[in-house]
Amino acid sequence: MATLSEGFNKAFESKARLGIMSVLLVNEAVEFNVLKELLSLTDGNLASHLKALEELQYIVVNKKFIGKKPNTTYMATTEGKTAFSQHLDALEHFLKGF
Repeated sequence: MATLSEGFNKAFESKARLGIMSVLLVNEAVEFNVLKELLSLTDGNLASHLKALEELQYIVVNKKFIGKKPNTTYMATTEGKTAFSQHLDALEHFLKGF
């Protein structure tokens, strides 16, 4: 049977980060407000999780203006996609051990 820590990535222990990466894996880019609404998170909570994933280089941030309104979108990096897929594989392996 797999041990709990075997292959798991601590970056994805939080429900919010699992949600963020899940959304980014199936979408090329997602706006901040869309993520906030989909995941039912506050601005501050979402921003802190996004910052942590950005520091790990699992996501990239694109900030621009559309007219006079700021627009921030997020995309998963290749490294982020790989790390998240490996985490999901480890989770699946762990669950199959029961």
